[in-house]
This record gives sequence, structure tokens and C-alpha cells, in this order.
Amino acid sequence: MKTKNVGFVLTLIVAVFVFVIPAWSENKEVAVKDGPKNKQGYKGSVSCRECHERFYKLWAPSRHGLAMQPYSADFARGHLSEQTKEIRIGDDEYQVRLKEGVMVEKGSGDPKTYPIKEVLGGKNVYYFLTPFEKGRLQTLPLAYDVNRKEWFDMAASGVRHIEGRNSDEPLNWKDWHYTFNTACYSCHVSQLSTNYNLETDTYHTTWTEPGINCETCHGPGEEHIRVCKEAPKGTIPKDLKTIRGGRSFTHEQNNANCVSCHAKAVTLTPSFMPGDIFWDHFDLATLEHSDYYPDGRDLGENYTFTSWLMSPCAKSGQLDCLHCHTSSGRFRQKDHPNDACMPCHQDKVANSPAHSMHKRESPGNRCISCHMPMTTFAHMNRSDHSMLPPSPAASIQFGSPNACNNCHTEKDAAWTDKLVRQWRKRDYQAPILHRAGLIQSARKGDWTRLAEMLAHIQDKNRDPVFAASLIRLIPPDQDPSVEKTLVAASKDPSPLVRAAATEALGSLWSGKSFEVLLEKTKDPTRLVRIRAASGLAKYPRKMIPEAYGDSFEKATHEYFSAIMVRPDQWTSHYNMGNYHLNRNELEEAIGSYNLALKREPKAVMAMVNSSMAHARMGQKDEAEASLRKALETAPKNAATLYNMGLLKAEQNNLQEAESYLRKAFQEDPSMAQAAYNLCIIASQDRMEEAINWCRKAQELRPREPKYAYTLAYYQNQMGNTSAAVKILDDLVNESPTYSDAIMLLGFIYEKQGNKDGAVSVYEKALSNDKIPRIRKKVLMEKLDFLKSSEKD
Repeated sequence: MKTKNVGFVLTLIVAVFVFVIPAWSENKEVAVKDGPKNKQGYKGSVSCRECHERFYKLWAPSRHGLAMQPYSADFARGHLSEQTKEIRIGDDEYQVRLKEGVMVEKGSGDPKTYPIKEVLGGKNVYYFLTPFEKGRLQTLPLAYDVNRKEWFDMAASGVRHIEGRNSDEPLNWKDWHYTFNTACYSCHVSQLSTNYNLETDTYHTTWTEPGINCETCHGPGEEHIRVCKEAPKGTIPKDLKTIRGGRSFTHEQNNANCVSCHAKAVTLTPSFMPGDIFWDHFDLATLEHSDYYPDGRDLGENYTFTSWLMSPCAKSGQLDCLHCHTSSGRFRQKDHPNDACMPCHQDKVANSPAHSMHKRESPGNRCISCHMPMTTFAHMNRSDHSMLPPSPAASIQFGSPNACNNCHTEKDAAWTDKLVRQWRKRDYQAPILHRAGLIQSARKGDWTRLAEMLAHIQDKNRDPVFAASLIRLIPPDQDPSVEKTLVAASKDPSPLVRAAATEALGSLWSGKSFEVLLEKTKDPTRLVRIRAASGLAKYPRKMIPEAYGDSFEKATHEYFSAIMVRPDQWTSHYNMGNYHLNRNELEEAIGSYNLALKREPKAVMAMVNSSMAHARMGQKDEAEASLRKALETAPKNAATLYNMGLLKAEQNNLQEAESYLRKAFQEDPSMAQAAYNLCIIASQDRMEEAINWCRKAQELRPREPKYAYTLAYYQNQMGNTSAAVKILDDLVNESPTYSDAIMLLGFIYEKQGNKDGAVSVYEKALSNDKIPRIRKKVLMEKLDFLKSSEKD
């Protein structure tokens, strides 16, 4: 809409759709890794037995050795009890018949029988697999609680927030999340290859053997066996041709070996091998994920590594998983658990009752009772590995569990909090509450504590998990200070923090962020390089300086490989669609989004982003159809509502546009884009309301110059020139190349008769080399006119 003053144009609606959200942050689940592509040299655990009989006997019955095993009648007799009554799930009833080795489903039609082929787990729960079409192995809906000796609804037990879903209702057991080949396989079998065919959407999955075998941690054994057999009797070959691990590895390498399975991670490559660095093959979910309480305690299932990184033990760099666990997963100090804390805490262990405030022989006197409290999710018991002390104050404030009330269930957290404050003079809970409060505020979009958040990220004593979490939660364009913090964090010693900062910088359009992204293509860690390549994907290749040509090409190759490392998962095709959309390769983007939706029909953001591609191609009907499908799936999804509002505005249906935009802002009160567009619509006939909406947008995104400029423009229209001048003056100082603000500020000064003010604004702008030449020409004409009028 053109305004009454020539030279100033306000756009009725933002023409370019937003919310291209990468699935890196949307679908962070347990690490899913494919086995080595070349299985040559792997002989299986039996080949180790001849020389390592004692270790074989320890391994074979362990939870690693039995991570998966074939179902049999003998297994059922020894480990399971009969299901006494059918379990209703939705409209169907299910019952396992152990002797027949099947599960029966009774619904409206004829009963269906599913054979039980494989068994997963066993420490707390047994899960069961059945063959499905196209080579899939599906987790059956009934699982068995080992401790309670009872059957239960597997999916209902795992209710938690699933990204992209509209509710916390249990998933259908036939959903891809419960497909063994897709979601959980390679941490239960050894040397697995999915052999997935994208064209036919079929699997021909193979593995060397069920369970986690010796070669998973020690590498292929064929050459090791050969050199040992060829060695003269009584001698040990100088080169054993094996990966020893343990004392031969650094603490970081030992940890990586374990957490390649025991982490809530995103897979970057299919090629992790013992001795590799975790961050070269995986990214990690942190507290931006709703499976964590704000203080870092487990809410859903998180597989240990994130909480371990928060522990003082991990931060010391002196311990790894093998200090407390054997390579087969057993607790080394089971009979004397307090010895696990030796020798670092010898003084406290020696006089443990004085430290624990519990009698020596009581469970409360065990270090792990307070520092590794056990909680239960989906019938699985898991220990908190953050090693943090009990924090009942966090329970009061955030609802997270604490060790004290795990035992003293008859008491509340307030009672516990009072007691621990009497016992400890130092307020050890204060730092926990502070950083958890920052996470909670960031999750809620409360930026009144932004300065504190940025300070924590830059603090030399910052916790890397909390720092990375805050970086992922804070909008990079929230405030100019955010970019400065991200630039500093891109140099952090932690690969997790560097990668998070690099990814955030990739969403900004600025010279400094571009420079950092280029530099990060040379980072020693693959994860960081991939995040840099992702951020650079939107820039034309000709903009990449020659000095970074090789590193850019290498990082881009790694980025593409990471996107498509799991072509059987919808997120791979969604991310590829985002890549094409960023590069305005619209047909390719739509094709990728369609592939994503074929694998996950409820992937709302694939529908939303597909609508953007259609809209850019002028296919408004297809764009609207895609958005309506998204609204059917998730009626309250803010991004969908927002984009439908934009589409209706482009169709000049402002009444419906306003309705959708209001709903979007209601669902996401931090959505500045919705507030801005509501401002533009309201300006047609409700200027006061327009100013209020624009003020909200400007407060939510102080860094966005368009919002401040529009607010100043309307303030001036309403005759509030002093407010307009104040906004514009701040804006010009903050964004000295934003020529619209320069022109409007000079115009207001001219109208006020303040020629000196106008001249000063124009001269300052003309001295800025970054202002476009065409704008400078207009400014020069204005300046010449003012100076000539002074002479007259």
C-alpha cells in the first residue's frame, strides 16, 4: 500500500513465507546408526571364544550379549509369565500366546495373528518384534515388565512429547517410530546394514549376530585371529591387529564408544568405529528438548550421555564409563557402590554418614542414592548420571524429581528443601535454580532475562549442555547482542557449543555471520563443519572466496551425506527439501517434501514448507491445499496458521487473513511476524491498534529494523513525531545502512524545519560505504536541495 508521502512504501504483507525449520532440532531421538558398509573381516563373537573363554562367558549372558535374541518356547518358559487377560488398546484387544509364539489382535474384523520373531532388552522390559511387509520388523504393542512380571501397553507407557505431533496421545504401534529397522535396531544387533531401497521403500536388513558382540567395540577380528594363530607358541604378536580400547583409549574415546548407543542423538554418518570422536558422527539433544526438565533431569527417555556431560566427573576429564561399568555393561562396584566414588572423594566416602546424614548401612548412605537417583519411564528404571546433589528447590519450582523424595514419598519437596538447607550452610541449589530458570524462560520466550542467558553462554565456567541449550532456544535475531555472543561461542572449546552457535549464525544474514560460517568450514570437528555448510547453503557459490573453496566443498559434501544418511526417515527428505527451498529450487523442494510426507503423513512442517514452495511458484491453490491438510493434522500449529494468514492476505481476503494471524499469535505469543502483519492489516482503519501490534513486534524482535521503522512511520502518521524521531534515531544508530529509516528521519526533520538535523542525518549516511549507490544518489539530491535552499 502506498502512503500519502511520496518516497515511503509499506508492504501490506510479508511476501516471503517463513518458518523453514530444520529437522535437526525437531526430531532428536536416540542415536540410530547403520553398521559398517563393508562387513569384511567380521567373524562373530564365537570366533573370540577359543582364546578368550573367560570374557566370552562374562559377555554371553550380559545385557549387551542379549540385547536382542530369537524368541523361542524355551525363552518364554524361562523368562515370561502367561498373560491372564486381554489388554485393550484403542478399539482392539491384544493377547500374547506364549506356547504358540504369537500375539493375537481382536477388533471389528477377523482376529489377526502376529508371530513373535525377536526379543529386545530384558533388564527392565522385554520388547517383541514381528515381521511386517517390505522387510520391516515392527515392535509389538504388548511388552513385558521383568520386575513386575506383567504385560502392558508398550506405546501408552512411553507417552511423551513427540516433535511434530499435535498431542501427547500414544502413537499407534504400527507407526514408524516403532519400526526396528528405522528407529532402534543397531544398538541391539551387531554390524547391521539396513539395505534400504528408496525406490521400493523396502528393507533387506542383515546383521552379523544379535546382541552387541566383541567386534562392536574391538573392530573386525579376522586379522587379529590370523596374526595370533601365526605367532610362535608362547609369544604375543607386536601388532595384535585389533582395537583394544580401555586403557589404550583416551577417556573421550571410551565414552564415545559407549554413547554411540547411549545418547539421544542425531546420526551424521553411518561409519562410527571404536576410537572415533563422538562429534564427528553424531549431534546431541540437549535441554531444548521437552524430554528434559529445565534443570536437566530426565523426563522422557534420554539414554544417559546428555546428563553425563553435566556431571563434575565428566567435566574433570579424568573418568569415563569404564570406571563404573564393565565392557559388558555390569556395575563394577555392585557389592561396594561407594567405592565407585574413589579415589576422588575419599574423604567423604571414609566418613559417609557425616556427609549423607544417613546411617552407614542404610540405602541413603550410598553415594548413588543421592547423586544418581533412579526414576522410571516406560517401565524402565534409569539412573541420573548428572551426579548433581538433591535439589528439592528445583522440584518446587520446575516439578523435576529429587533423590530425597524418591525415598521419602510421604513428605513433600518443601520439607526436604528445609532439611537440606539446615544441613548445608552453602546454598548449593542456587546455581542449579539459576541456570534452570534461564532454560525455563527461554522455553517460554521470556526474554526479560536475555542478558543473563547470554552471560551464562559466555561465562568461562558455563556448563556446555546449558550453553548449547540456550543457544538453540534463543532466536538469533532476538537482539544485536545475540549475534555477538554467538560469534564468541563459535570459538568455544566444546564442539557441542561451537556447533550450536554455528547453526544459529547460519540463520542470520550478516557479513560477520558469513565470515564465521566460512571459518567454521575448517573446524576440526565434522559436526561443526556440517552446521557451517548448512548455513552457507543459501549463499550463491560465487560468493565463496577462493581461500575457502576446498573447505567449503568438503563441508558441503559432509552436509549432504549427513542429510541423507538415513533415507528411510522422513526428516532426511524434509531437510533436503529445506536445502532446496533455501536455494529457491522449488520443484526439487516439493519433491523432497512429498517424500517426507510419504514416510510420515503427519509431518506438519513438511506440509507448511511445501506450501511455501507452491506459493513462490504462483501455485496458490496447491499452497492452500497443503496448509489445509496441515491444519487438519494440527489445528493449533502456529506456523501453519501464520502462513495461511499470509496466503489469505495475498488473495486480498484480509478478514480471513487477520483471523488466521490472530490465532497464530495466540498459539505463539513470541511470533513477531504475526504481530507485524496484524499491524499492517489494522492500519487500514484502526491506527491505534496497528501501533499496538507493531510495538509488540518491535519488542519481540528489537533487531528487526522493519518493525521499528514501521512503528515510527505510524507514530508519525498519528502526529506523535517525538516518539517517531526517538525510534528512528535509535534505529539509525543501530542499523546505519537501513536507508528507509534514514529517509524518514530526514523527512521528519525537514517538516519540522530542522534543516541542520536533516543535513546531519544525510551526511552521516553518505559517509557509509555500505549504503547502496542508488540510495546515495537520492540522499545527495536531498542534501544539495537543503544546502541550496539555505543560500536562497
